[in-house]
Amino acid sequence: MDELTRLKSEAAAFRGLVQHLQKRSDVQNIDLMNMAGFCRNCLSKWYKAAADHYGAPTTIEEAHQVVYGMPLAEWKAKHQRPATPSQEKAYEEGKAGHAKIGVVE
Repeated sequence: MDELTRLKSEAAAFRGLVQHLQKRSDVQNIDLMNMAGFCRNCLSKWYKAAADHYGAPTTIEEAHQVVYGMPLAEWKAKHQRPATPSQEKAYEEGKAGHAKIGVVE
């Protein structure tokens, strides 16, 4: 696969993931973290890190808008539920497997 096609394919996969996560607002970030080690916030941070790295600095608020499809505060008000004690425990126990934020080239 040539470089341009690879980049287009990766970008399309990112857009598909973002679109899916926007549709699945019933899935809480803490559940994503506990099961997969990353969440919408991680994806926003990866997006910001990449934009900054490639010379298009963005704010975390702008990155949240891309990933959540709305400001984070609005998303939280509409969709976020308080974490249960068992979710919080799983989060703490799983920290070693949580995503590391940075640019992957």
